Amino acid sequence: MLSRKQIAAGIGLLAALVQPAAAEESAPDYAATTLTGDWGGTRSSLWRQGIALEAGLKLDSLRNRGGLRDGGQTVSHLELKLRADLEKLLGWNSTIAYINTDTDGGAGINARRTGSLAGVSNIEVPVPTTRLFHAWLQKGFLDDRLLVLAGIYPIDSEFFTMDSAATLLYPAYGTPADLALTNAPSVFNNAAFGIRAKWLSGNREFYAMGALMDGVPNDPARPKATAIRFAKGDGAFVIGEIGWTPLETGHVFEPVDPARVRPSPELAAHEKYGGISKYAIGFWRYGNPVQDQVDVDANGNPIQRRSQGGYLLAERTLFSLGSEAGRDVTAFGRYAFSSGHATAIDRMWNLGVRIRGPFAGRTDDSLALGWTRNRLAPKWRSAQQAAGTGTASAEEAFEITWRAAITPWFALQPNLQYVRHPGGGSAARNATLIGARVELTF
Repeated sequence: MLSRKQIAAGIGLLAALVQPAAAEESAPDYAATTLTGDWGGTRSSLWRQGIALEAGLKLDSLRNRGGLRDGGQTVSHLELKLRADLEKLLGWNSTIAYINTDTDGGAGINARRTGSLAGVSNIEVPVPTTRLFHAWLQKGFLDDRLLVLAGIYPIDSEFFTMDSAATLLYPAYGTPADLALTNAPSVFNNAAFGIRAKWLSGNREFYAMGALMDGVPNDPARPKATAIRFAKGDGAFVIGEIGWTPLETGHVFEPVDPARVRPSPELAAHEKYGGISKYAIGFWRYGNPVQDQVDVDANGNPIQRRSQGGYLLAERTLFSLGSEAGRDVTAFGRYAFSSGHATAIDRMWNLGVRIRGPFAGRTDDSLALGWTRNRLAPKWRSAQQAAGTGTASAEEAFEITWRAAITPWFALQPNLQYVRHPGGGSAARNATLIGARVELTF
């Protein structure tokens, strides 16, 4: 006998699956799911006209023992979002505009305490600043099977992503560590101007996408500013990915842009009750060469080489937990590789598992465990050895975190991390970090 909760969940999922792409969607329940509510109905009215407004705040407070030195720090991340459906607003068929500003502050826990090559918090930034992180237009063609986007665009919003790993705080579950250490890729919180094209199969089961980006985002001489600057020597950055998402077959009601705003009830039901399946392969390359860490020419000058690499990833929901809908176990894995001519890391492995609804009655909670191994590039190790510094073969990180949804707009997330050989030095103290993330949706 099915319970009333199961029946309600099934009805919600069925509604999502059969929702026609062109049908009028219901507005999100802002009153129940955001701290500031529906503003007297204004937000829902704007949403129906094609404008979605949202803001969110994250605070990471972690205490470190080991690494560079013991102690605690707090970092913050405030984002403001506006997504505009220009078909509804202006009659521009299949056109979306999106603006996202990030304000990031606080003293860096990794920079001051841990010293990990990959970092320990995915909201920590080198320089506190407010920047445009997204500012783009996207136009759809062929019934939105071909999508072309242009503007300020971070590649980590779509490329190499693993949704089941997103709960974890360790940065390398987002941008692979080997790529993150290259010459400023267009990722958090330093996005570049570029063009992205994406193709989707008719049933949304297969996709292919590629992006051509400015090789150096913003202006390195003004690290707090947002700038579209094509300076001589910047070069270009290209990335491509193809993938298969078998569980997404037929879900044509889903948005096909990398904007992240509160979804409609139909999409929210699919995200809550649907599983995850994704298998992808990608490659990237810089057009601008950089100095090799070891190799020199006949005159003793460092040889100039272009950085390049790629990745393989997979994530899949394995099974459900109990009879309550929305509770499941998903595993993920990713392998990333690069040339390693100019970076400290040339290979990376991610493995982990996410458990949604680990206990009955807590379907909005999420428990995640992850392990990452960052292999230190042979050339980097040689350069360190020549400078008299001993190195380990890899930097490894273990993490366990629990995102507890206290309310639909407030989450508290205890976090524990253990980093072996932070910074890659053989004499470095292993680091243990304990703390929590606070998350608010306004």
